[in-house]
Amino acid sequence: MYCVNCGVRLQEGEEACPLCGTAVPAVVKPEARPAYPDRYPLVQKKSRALVVWLLTAVMAAVGLGCLVFCLRTMHRAAWSGIVLMSLALCWVWFLFPMLFDRYWPMFFVPLDVACLAGFLLYICWKTGGRWFLSFAFPVTMIAGTLIVLGIVLFRFIRQGRLLMLSLFLILIGGSFLLIEFFQHITFGTPMFVWSLYCVCVFGALGLFLLIASMIPSLRAALMRKFFI
Repeated sequence: MYCVNCGVRLQEGEEACPLCGTAVPAVVKPEARPAYPDRYPLVQKKSRALVVWLLTAVMAAVGLGCLVFCLRTMHRAAWSGIVLMSLALCWVWFLFPMLFDRYWPMFFVPLDVACLAGFLLYICWKTGGRWFLSFAFPVTMIAGTLIVLGIVLFRFIRQGRLLMLSLFLILIGGSFLLIEFFQHITFGTPMFVWSLYCVCVFGALGLFLLIASMIPSLRAALMRKFFI
């Protein structure tokens, strides 16, 4: 701080200039503002809910229109059931989470997987297929389990994360082999057509990270680049 009259540098806490005696003006500190607002922006929340319900009304009108059309022309639901189920699945996946203040993956992901399994079950029933229990259901459960494990890995695990990631990548590669096995027993397709490529790619990445987790310098470099 300097004197406003002669420009002499002043020491901290001085009330007057030691050279010319000019009084040091009081410094008014700006009022501290809280880091977060006191009230949640209700306008934004209400507008988001309004958009959700408007889109819901549009989707319901489209679904009911398809249902009425099928009932009037074919005297049965026919393909309108698939349209209604598709719209319901899209609503659960995209619009339902918007009604909440934040996205809770440990709740919404299992819900989405369960709704997808129900949608596939309906299609299997409508088409007269027998592929749900032997293919669609296990594949859906595998995908949902991997997604939940990935969320747990990146949100809740701090120690040994690189090692866990390597094992997770190896698990993903093995899951493709399992998916092709379900495809084989359901549709009679040959084994080891495409799954081995996935096993090799994810296995190589997982093995690299497994080795890197045992080398302190390489582990620290990877952690700084991808996790910090």
